Amino acid sequence: MPDLHTKAIIIGAGPAGAGASFFLSKYGIPHIVIERETFPRDKVCGDACSGKTALVINRANPAWLNEILADGTQFLPSWGITFVAPNGRSLDIPFSPQRSPETKAPGFTTPRLAFDHFLFQKMASPHATIFQDAIITSIGSHPGGVVVTLRYQDMEYTVSAPVIVGADGDKSLVRKTFLSENTNPRTNAVGLRAYYRGVTGMHPEHFIELHFLPEMLPGYLWIFPLPGGMANVGVGILSERIRQKKINLREQMLHAIAANPQIAPRFRQATLTRKIQGWGLPLGTERQPISGDHFLLTGDAACLIDPFSGEGIGNALYSGMLAAAAIKEAIAHANFSASFLRSAYDDVVWKRLGEELKLGASLQRLCRHRWLFNFVVNKAAKSPSLRNTISSMFTDMDLRGQLSKPSFYWKILVNK
Repeated sequence: MPDLHTKAIIIGAGPAGAGASFFLSKYGIPHIVIERETFPRDKVCGDACSGKTALVINRANPAWLNEILADGTQFLPSWGITFVAPNGRSLDIPFSPQRSPETKAPGFTTPRLAFDHFLFQKMASPHATIFQDAIITSIGSHPGGVVVTLRYQDMEYTVSAPVIVGADGDKSLVRKTFLSENTNPRTNAVGLRAYYRGVTGMHPEHFIELHFLPEMLPGYLWIFPLPGGMANVGVGILSERIRQKKINLREQMLHAIAANPQIAPRFRQATLTRKIQGWGLPLGTERQPISGDHFLLTGDAACLIDPFSGEGIGNALYSGMLAAAAIKEAIAHANFSASFLRSAYDDVVWKRLGEELKLGASLQRLCRHRWLFNFVVNKAAKSPSLRNTISSMFTDMDLRGQLSKPSFYWKILVNK
């Protein structure tokens, strides 16, 4: 059994693992990545990437972002978002209303099959050793760190390191191994994804669409345009609501596509190109431990999906980047204790993402009140200044925080 020693082990090569690997390589830190799949591989997702995704990729290597924005066959630039209120009224919100011709698209859509493969290829580095199609048989602690046993190409390997990064999704083996309380059912939601060809009525600047249908609140149905005339169509709803209302999510989605007066006409000539698939959404509704002695959790393993928007890719990449910085600091201080990593990683993650996730949880609760959603969209549809305010909220967290304050709605009511 070959014994391998390295500075860090990353379990999972999706966006969270790729983000950690990119920056460990930038810091010159040797690490081993273990991935159970073989790339290219699919990942059930909404396929929308926000400005946070672009930010991390640009920090890793600006040429990579330019490559993405130049490839119209796999990546589609998105310039805004369309909200559709429960009463059916829509509101277009551009991400960059004052943009110049040189402005880069703040976000994009891309099939995860293509995007994750793109990231995986960029992980190649003298500092990264990658095992894909590898089966982990055990994870545990040993004096001074962690040890992973894996099976790869009919051989068994033992890999040891002072720290391990769990980037292995919502069913994280790292989380289950090192956290005694590794699940929180209250944070769970469920999503379904379908690929359609031929959906009509898309915005000319490829706005993503969120349809807050009355039967799905506080969740929504989305329609995201993709390259080649494709669209990612799906729904996301809290697990507790599914249980309470005994909802058949697939039937509800297909019913909306077939019968909703705003949606159904756009699907008359559309065809479903793959089977509908579902996945779990570990939402970041409250602060939880995301590190401990010799381990860090990132992305879905850390429950970092935005409770309102459902964004997971950007937060996965961002947390991977922060995990690499924490590992660099831990190596410099020769300290991988729970208290050190809590300060170097948990506190930083929650400082950078905590307010956003907290706000997302507040907005999710507000969406339970359909009259309030209808009220804001009706007012914004008539008020250019209110539309500009809402548009600015996508880049200014202080402004976005106004959405959770009663005074914001009072000002709308009295037209201030």
